[in-house]
Amino acid sequence: MKREEVDVLVVGSGAGGLASAVAAAHRNLKVIVAEKEPVFGGTTARSGGWMWIPNNAPGKRAGIQDSVEKARTYMKHETGDHYDSARVEAFLEAGPKAVEFFEQSTSLQFDLGPTFADYHPTAPGGMDAGRSIVARPFDGRELGPEIKRLRPPLWEITVLGMMIGSGKELLHFFNVTRSPISAFFVTGLVAKFARDMLFHGRAMRLMNGNALIARLAKSAFDKGVPIWTSSPVAQLIRNESGDVVGAIINRPDGPVQVMTRKGVVLAAGGFPQDPVRRKELMPHSPSGYEHVSPAPPGNTGDGLRLGETVGAEVNTKLPHSAAWVPISRPPRGDGTLGTFPHFVDRSKPGVIAITRSGKRFVNEAQSYHDFCQAMVKRCKEEGGPDAENAAWFIADHRTFRRYGLGYAKPSPVPYKKLIKQGYLIQGATLKDLARQIGADGDQLEKTVAEFNKHAVKGEDPEFGKGSTAYNRSLGDPKHKPNPCVAPVARGPFYAVRLYVGDLGTFAGLKTNEYAQVVSAEGKPIRGLYAAGNDAASIMGGNYPGGGITLGPALTFGYIAARHMAGANS
Repeated sequence: MKREEVDVLVVGSGAGGLASAVAAAHRNLKVIVAEKEPVFGGTTARSGGWMWIPNNAPGKRAGIQDSVEKARTYMKHETGDHYDSARVEAFLEAGPKAVEFFEQSTSLQFDLGPTFADYHPTAPGGMDAGRSIVARPFDGRELGPEIKRLRPPLWEITVLGMMIGSGKELLHFFNVTRSPISAFFVTGLVAKFARDMLFHGRAMRLMNGNALIARLAKSAFDKGVPIWTSSPVAQLIRNESGDVVGAIINRPDGPVQVMTRKGVVLAAGGFPQDPVRRKELMPHSPSGYEHVSPAPPGNTGDGLRLGETVGAEVNTKLPHSAAWVPISRPPRGDGTLGTFPHFVDRSKPGVIAITRSGKRFVNEAQSYHDFCQAMVKRCKEEGGPDAENAAWFIADHRTFRRYGLGYAKPSPVPYKKLIKQGYLIQGATLKDLARQIGADGDQLEKTVAEFNKHAVKGEDPEFGKGSTAYNRSLGDPKHKPNPCVAPVARGPFYAVRLYVGDLGTFAGLKTNEYAQVVSAEGKPIRGLYAAGNDAASIMGGNYPGGGITLGPALTFGYIAARHMAGANS
C-alpha cells in the first residue's frame, strides 16, 4: 500500500474542511484534503453561503454596534438548556479573528448583509442586521482548470445555471419587466452568463456558497494543498495509545495510507443523505425516506461513523437534529425530482401556507426552521402522530407572476409546462384549487376571506407576518404598508406542495472548545478534530440567524488548525 506523511489530513471539502486546511497551511503545516465525491465543495457549494459570525469586520466597517456580551445573551436565549458555554465562548472569541485572517491572508473576502437580521431579532441580544456575511462574488476563471472540479450550485435555485445574489440583485430580477434600470442590469448579467456558457460551459461569475468554496479552494491551491477527489476515507488509524494518527484512503489508483503528525479533521458534511440515521433522529421521517434534502448524495454520515469507530459519540439529545427548510420537488429533465428550498417566496406579499385542513398554520415569513416546526406540529394535530407532513404555498395570479412561486419563476418566464408536470397546481377558483390538492375547499375560502379582510390594510393579526426586521428583509420593500402582506384576491390561483427538508444536520460528534472530538466520557480523542456538520451544532438544535452552520464551520475549522499548530491565536 502506498504511504504518505503529512501534518494534517482533512476529510471533506466543504467550508469547514477547507477553512481548516487553509488555516493549517498558513501555519506551515503540510495538508491533504480527501473528498469522497468527484467534485469538491460539499453542501457549501450548493448553499446560500451566508456565515453568522458576531462582531465581524465587515459589520464593524459598516458601523454596526455589536458586542460579545450581546451575542452571548442572544445565543443563551436561543440555545436554552443546550447552551455550551465553552464552545460558545470559543466561537465568539475566534470568529472575528477567523474573518480577519481570511480577509488579510487569503483569497476569501466578505460582504455584509446590511439588512440581514437575526431570525429572532426581538429576542434578548438579537439584532436587526450585522451578523451575517457572505463571500464576495468570484471570477471562476481564477481557478484555472480546477474550475472543472468545483461542485456546481444547486440547479433549482439558479436561472438555467446562472447564480443570483441576494438582496438588491434579486430585486432587480423581480423588477425586470417593470424597471428600465433593472432590465438593463439583468440584461448585462445574462449576456455575461451566455458568454461564459459559450466559452467555459458553466457560469464563471460565482456567487454565494459557490464563491465561498471557490475562494477557499483558490487559497488552498495557492498554499500547495492538494484536494484529492473521488477519495473516500475507509478507516482511521490509531496508535497503541489510542491516538488517531492517520487514515486509509481509497484513491482511484488504489488505497493510500496517510499518516498524520498533527491530526485528522472530520468535515464530511453530516448525515443528511443517510436514511438510517434520519430514521433514528428525525421524527417526521419514520422510515428515513420521507425527508428530502438538497445536500449532495455523498453526505451519508461518513464522518460520524469514522468518529464512532474510535470511541466518539454523536450528540442525539438536541431538540432538532437538523436545520429544517420547506422543500418543493420540481421535475428534472432526466425524470427525477429536484429539490427547491423555499428561502424567499415565503415572505412575499400575497403568499400564504395551508395544510389539508385549508387553514394557515404559521407566519410564513418566519425562518424556514420555524416554518417546518409549525408545519409538522399542525399536521400531527390535524391527522394524528402518523399523519403525512404536507403543506402548500398558495398565491393568486398577480402575486405569482410578480414574484414567482418556488421553482416557477415570475413573469416573463413561461410556466405552463410546470402545470402539465404537476409541480405547479392551478385552479380557476379556490375551491377548484383545494379539490386538486386534497384540501378542504370551504375552509380555504374562509381562510382567505379572513386573511384578505386584514391584508388590504397590510395587517395579519393571526400570525403577524411582516412584524419583524427579518420578515421584512425578504419582503417587497415597494409594497406598502407591509412588505410581506397582500390579499389573495383574483384567480386563477396556484399552489406548490411542500415537504420537510434540511440545510444541514445538527446532530454531530461531540467536540470541545478546541474542535477536538471527545469520547463518551468527555475526554479528547488525541489527533481527531471535527468541523462543520460533522460536529454537533453549538446552536443547541435551533436556528437563530442566517449562516449558523457555515459561520461556526469556518470558525471551528480555523480553531482546529490553530490548535494543531500549537498556537493560542
